[in-house]
Amino acid sequence: MPTTSARLIFEPLNDLQDNPPTRPTATSKMVNLRTQKRLAASVVGCGKRKIWLDPNETSEIANANSRQTIRKLVQDGLIIRKPVTMHSRARARALTAARRIGRHRGFGKRKGTADARMPSQILWMRRLRVLRRLLVKYRAAGKIDKHLYHELYHLSKGNTFKHKRALVEHIHKAKAEKARERVIKEEMDAKRAKTKAARERRQERVQQKRAAQIGDEE
Repeated sequence: MPTTSARLIFEPLNDLQDNPPTRPTATSKMVNLRTQKRLAASVVGCGKRKIWLDPNETSEIANANSRQTIRKLVQDGLIIRKPVTMHSRARARALTAARRIGRHRGFGKRKGTADARMPSQILWMRRLRVLRRLLVKYRAAGKIDKHLYHELYHLSKGNTFKHKRALVEHIHKAKAEKARERVIKEEMDAKRAKTKAARERRQERVQQKRAAQIGDEE
């Protein structure tokens, strides 16, 4: 049987358990400012997440139901556009610069095969396009004619040239060889013409001698 003092102690606790005090909920005090935030985002020209509404002036902001009123609140500073969240690229740029000179490229940093990391087909396309651009440039500048262009185009496709320097050297050698063949051909033509002229002169002399002999016999 509890004593009188114990009964006095437990009775208030029982009353609190049976009838808990009512607390004001947050929703009863909050004001719905969804429309004001939407209008402010439209007026300021940003997203609704970037709009800050002064929590101390909710009643005044709630009364604003037009863009003109929202514009005035923005001028007064009750509605503010939040600054752009900065995400620094300094560390990423430093890492990229280090990778350009070969850092962080070891076996432990690699995922995938060599052909998956840099496909050989991509390398082939890049190399062939470089060579073809050079051929088009040289043909447009008159450094090579269309016949040499056609020949070098097919040689490039046949993987004859590993890089642009090899193609340029081959062009120089081909032009030098063609010039040498032209000189040799001109020399041969001149020699052939000289031989033909000498043969014609000799035949003419022989005919003259024969004509003279026939005249003497008559």
